[in-house]
Amino acid sequence: MTKNKTSRFIYFFYLVLITTSCIAQNQNVIKNLKGFEISSDTISLFLKSRMDTLNIPGLSIAIINDSKVVYHQTFGYANLEKKIPVTNTTIFEGASMSKSVFASFIMKYVEEGKLDLDKPLFQYLNYPDIEYDERYKKITARMILSHRSGFPNWRENEEDKKLKIKFEPGTAYEYSGEGYQYLSNVLKHLEKTDWHGLEIIFQNKIAKPLGMKYTTFIPTTYVNEHKAEPYTNEKKWIDWKNNYWYKKDKDKFVSASSIHSEPLDFSKWMIATMNKKLLSEESYQELFKHHSTVSTLSSGMNIYYTLGFVTADKPYNTTYFHGGSNDGFTCWYLMDIEKKWGYVLFTNSENGEKLGNEVWDYFEKEY
Repeated sequence: MTKNKTSRFIYFFYLVLITTSCIAQNQNVIKNLKGFEISSDTISLFLKSRMDTLNIPGLSIAIINDSKVVYHQTFGYANLEKKIPVTNTTIFEGASMSKSVFASFIMKYVEEGKLDLDKPLFQYLNYPDIEYDERYKKITARMILSHRSGFPNWRENEEDKKLKIKFEPGTAYEYSGEGYQYLSNVLKHLEKTDWHGLEIIFQNKIAKPLGMKYTTFIPTTYVNEHKAEPYTNEKKWIDWKNNYWYKKDKDKFVSASSIHSEPLDFSKWMIATMNKKLLSEESYQELFKHHSTVSTLSSGMNIYYTLGFVTADKPYNTTYFHGGSNDGFTCWYLMDIEKKWGYVLFTNSENGEKLGNEVWDYFEKEY
């Protein structure tokens, strides 16, 4: 073989290797909940189609197989007006997904002996906002994390705009951000710090050990600079800096709703939770235990709230999930702690929770 022919052969062989490698990367295979394989291209096509139908401007998603992120994609726009795309650095509001992460934060205090799940919280901190009702002295951290405190979701949603106890604490279920925020105040008091001090403690106890570089309850300068813009169902921009909730909660550690993150960062907490790496076995047993019956479906299946998670009867008894809905930001995560499988998605729309449910249905199909 001549020198020129040898060179051409080597070049051709190299080209084949590169092309094959590119095809393999483009055809990355992901397993669904049933163990069936789906190509990444098929998943992307499904997501793009649903985004168009649901009027979602921007989406960022990660899928976990065997405790590893096997698919991470961004779609659409972080800013529609300026045509700024969603990228790997785009940050979203996690809304009520905050509650699951905060519950893990609480269990750190339980393990350290600084907080008892069943000790009435008034023994740690009096709560002037509700002192007129003696029943508040029965409220514990366990009741709050499982939404059994008797508090409403937010006092602003009540007709008289006042905080109240709507039933005997511990006897029923009512979803309550107010309860979670009372518990935040207890932590702040125990640490003798302010909201920013509590954020630093969260970073040291949860975020940094897991390598979560961009997940915060109080947005940093970096987070604000990389944050997606929020939109309504009609893709109308929401002036979030003049929004009531933004003004009310600015610079506060709002344990029920203020977490900011993106899928790769959030998945680190999910993987640690699946593998029970962050806390003790006993702590995870407490977190995953059924505490409240949220509803019963027409099929007879019960939906439960644990301490910071939503779950259900078999075959979903090892599946834990939560959605989140703030103005212009909705999101969803789900994980099967037995299969080490899960996904998390963030959107700058009001249909992210709906998409999260649709993705669940999509990944349960038997291909």
